[in-house]
Amino acid sequence: MTVMAERTSQTSQMSVEEFERIAEFAAKETDDAVRFEFINGRIGVKKVADGDHDTIVMWLARRCMRTRPDLDLYQGRGLHVERYRDGRARPDATLVPEAHFAGHGEWAEPDGVLMVVEVTSYDSDTDQRDRQEKPVAYGAAGIPLYLLIDRDACTVTLYGDPDPDVGYRSSRKEPFGAKLLLPEPLGIELDTEELKQSVD
Repeated sequence: MTVMAERTSQTSQMSVEEFERIAEFAAKETDDAVRFEFINGRIGVKKVADGDHDTIVMWLARRCMRTRPDLDLYQGRGLHVERYRDGRARPDATLVPEAHFAGHGEWAEPDGVLMVVEVTSYDSDTDQRDRQEKPVAYGAAGIPLYLLIDRDACTVTLYGDPDPDVGYRSSRKEPFGAKLLLPEPLGIELDTEELKQSVD
């Protein structure tokens, strides 16, 4: 279940805790076929990831493990994202040093996270969520890199230089098929040719 809340001047429909109880109930009752998000104090429905979405995350996991076996790529790990999100986020993938989250509960602080990854879904909120809100939220939280794998545009965008006021100060966009270097502290080169097979 993806759970996020953002500070705004709008009045919230409910508290984060109330939302989490509703989202947990919905996930249980529908065998996780319905996923809710809590953005701007309001409930939204997020489409459950399809097979191509998950295949892309596994593609990235294999490349990271091959090049940097000292790192772990978690899927759906809960993070506190405080500056612009008064609550929580579950990136599609989170890259951290090995065993970084050992001893943490369901939600962890973003300290020590090296990169977060989102793969766009085919739903009406993906533009607002993945392309607009998350670069601001993740950069403001101080996460060094945000990789957006955009299946609609057939591009990969790497955001860097986090800034607590604006999110990320730099970004580099490449088409599927290009090679993309994930800079230090990662030093991983991604050949994105294979991503062309995961587009509807």
